[in-house]
This record gives sequence, structure tokens and C-alpha cells, in this order.
Amino acid sequence: MKTQSPHYKRILLKLSGEALAGDKGFGIHHETIERIAEEIKSIQALGTEVAIVVGGGNIFRGIAGTAQGMDRAASDYMGMLATVINSMALQDCLEKKGVYTRVMSAIGMSQVAEPYIRRRAIRHLEKKRVVIFAAGTGNPFFTTDTAASLRAMEVGADIIMKATRVDGVYDSDPEINANAVMFKRLDYIEVLKNNLKVMDSTAISLCMDNSLPILVFNLNTPGNLKRVVLGEELGTFVRREK
Repeated sequence: MKTQSPHYKRILLKLSGEALAGDKGFGIHHETIERIAEEIKSIQALGTEVAIVVGGGNIFRGIAGTAQGMDRAASDYMGMLATVINSMALQDCLEKKGVYTRVMSAIGMSQVAEPYIRRRAIRHLEKKRVVIFAAGTGNPFFTTDTAASLRAMEVGADIIMKATRVDGVYDSDPEINANAVMFKRLDYIEVLKNNLKVMDSTAISLCMDNSLPILVFNLNTPGNLKRVVLGEELGTFVRREK
């Protein structure tokens, strides 16, 4: 039987908080997080080193708090705490499946997570532990997209894989416009110039400056994460094209 070899040695998987909510739209949906954990286990079994950044929008979004009159810094910190809750839930699910997992937080909370230390994170990855980076960058005014770009570069990931509920990046919202056209390849500049909703502009600029590719794919299709790790051409690639 032919052994499947991963196309990527080390990846950074970016999950939105909403991805953990499933059809509920809020909180953590048990069946959904179980399915995501199985997908992660399948690529870890291939030998790929897996780092993860999880958002917190299923519990609290900092920008939403600001819109309601809260101080921006305070609401952003609340959003960071929401990402810690999601990270702990995902860790629990993974470890029940036999996948050794570490949560590393950018905000100190030693009772529930390790502090983020770059060299320690790399060592965990080398030991084939899944590492979940919680609490964003630890600073307000930065999104978890930016945290994903930053952590991916710090640990030397080959690629950022952004999991979404659609097949890739489109010229308009495919959930609203049935005639939306999906892009297979994009340059960073095209994403910024056309304001395409891949990641925020700070995250895209960081990736562009460091030539870190981004793949946007549909996590809701079972087996897609394993397919893209094995090198199958799914979704939309964002990288320097010229």
C-alpha cells in the first residue's frame, strides 16, 4: 500500500470562531468541533506539523462591542479571552482523540495555558504536538487574521490555510450572488487593491512582505483539509504571481 506523503511540512490553520458554532451561529457545537478535530487528526497522522489560530466570534467579537459603545481596547481584550475558550475546547476534543495538544496564550493565564514563547512553540511542533495559539497577538486593534500571519512566520510555517464555509475567494459573496466567480490564483496586491475578503489588510501585507502563501478552502466538505495538505489543488491560492 502506497504511503501518502504530505505536501507541506508545517502549516498554520486559521479557524474562525464561527466555524466552531456550526449551524447554531453562537457558542460551540459539539458535533462540529468533533468533525474539525478528526480532520486535524488526519493530517497530523500524515506527519504534518500543525499550528492553529482560532477566532472568538462565536462568543464575542471586539468590533461588535465597540459598535455598542464599549472602549475598543477593552472589547478587543474580551474577544481575545473568547479565543482562549475556543482553544481550550478544541484542545480537549483533540486530546480525547489521542492527539497531544498545547494551548499557548499571548495573554498570561498560567492555570489554563502556556505562555507564548516562540522557541517553545517550535519545539512542540517538532515533537509533533498540535499547537493552538490563543489570545491573538495579545494586543488590541489587531485581528486573529493578523495573529495567524505573525505566528505562521514566527514558527516557519510553509503556508497559512484559512478554513471557510465556501470553496475559495470570490468576486462577490457566493452565498448571496449565485453568479459569483471564484478565483483560483490571486496576487497579494490584487487582494488589497480589490478589497477581497481573504484576510484583513494588515495580515495580507505581512504575508506579502514575507512571501508567505495563503490558501483559502472549504472546511465544511469532509476530507478537504487532508486533500489540501496532500497537495490537491482546491480553493484559492494567494501568493506572489510575478
